[in-house]
Amino acid sequence: MRTLTQGYDKVGRMVEIRELTEADIDPVAALNVRSWQVGYAGIIPAEVLDALDPARFAARRRRTSAPAGARTVVADDAGTIVGFASFGPSRIQQKHDEYDRSAGEIYAIYVDPDRWGGGVGRLLIAAAIDALAADYPEVRLWVLEENHRARRFYERAGMAPDGAREFYTPPGGDVALPEIRYSRRLA
Repeated sequence: MRTLTQGYDKVGRMVEIRELTEADIDPVAALNVRSWQVGYAGIIPAEVLDALDPARFAARRRRTSAPAGARTVVADDAGTIVGFASFGPSRIQQKHDEYDRSAGEIYAIYVDPDRWGGGVGRLLIAAAIDALAADYPEVRLWVLEENHRARRFYERAGMAPDGAREFYTPPGGDVALPEIRYSRRLA
């Protein structure tokens, strides 16, 4: 288990940012579902959020191969996973199995809702950007247009909308939600 960095959250707790291990998959899946249910309330239909299952999230993570160069890191607070970020080569949006290797992408960044605003997200995005900067001149990410909280967070991290737009249909849903791409030069 390799530690990328350590830092303090806003209340002075030491948080370690380290590589994901097999033992982390179930807690990460539970955190992912909880973050979706709280963070996307009012954006993604309630029936879709209510149907989310951490066991399915964990099974998908275990069976899906990540592209070459992709990684997931976790924020570990004394043995408790309080956040994670996944990142790697930029996806060609409509073709999730094709990649634009001229840029990196943050695929996901989620923090336990009880820790929102406490600095864990800042540590995670900094670790992801630092790792991507070693291989790419630019970092991108996609965010639901109506997710204003996340958009403010990304803007504080130096990212901005770059004009690219798509529609996202959440798993188990039938609504196409507008999403926008944010980017930031790294070099």
